[in-house]
Amino acid sequence: MTHRIILVTGPTRSGKSEWAEHLAHGCDYPVTYLATSTAATDDEEWQQRIKDHRLRRPPQWQTLEVGADLARTIALTLPGNCLLVDSLGSWLTTVLTQDSPRWEYTVDELLDTLKLTPNPVILVSEETGWGIVPAYATGRLFRDRLGTLTRQIGAMADVVYLVTSGYAINLKQVGELIQ
Repeated sequence: MTHRIILVTGPTRSGKSEWAEHLAHGCDYPVTYLATSTAATDDEEWQQRIKDHRLRRPPQWQTLEVGADLARTIALTLPGNCLLVDSLGSWLTTVLTQDSPRWEYTVDELLDTLKLTPNPVILVSEETGWGIVPAYATGRLFRDRLGTLTRQIGAMADVVYLVTSGYAINLKQVGELIQ
């Protein structure tokens, strides 16, 4: 894999995680899977999704559950690893309650870390803004913050894939960045 930062985005169940895993298989380095979500013990459906993800991953891939410490984990990973972050939406849930100044600092820290890491990084993000406007302030905050974060990472990424209906489209080949 010759690209350093790859963003894979798309709606729920579109195939974005599978596409990101496919890209990671093409890495020249060992893969470290950065899981941003933990299994909620009372949510069987979520536990099944996590189990499905685990079953798809080769046993030689290292998995780290990072929670809110995404930037720190990326920064501390030794050179010579391919990092697969799944997903930015799950990570956002761990830091969503931050006030605006703290959130901006957290985003800047993540973006700076992505710029500085020598490792290739594949990031998975959800597209949440294609549906109805959330009825609650927390839902709107989540949608707006994730949309802005995905756009910021997309602008700095070498490649951006939109995965929908099981197809991956390289947006940087067919699209134009809005400045």
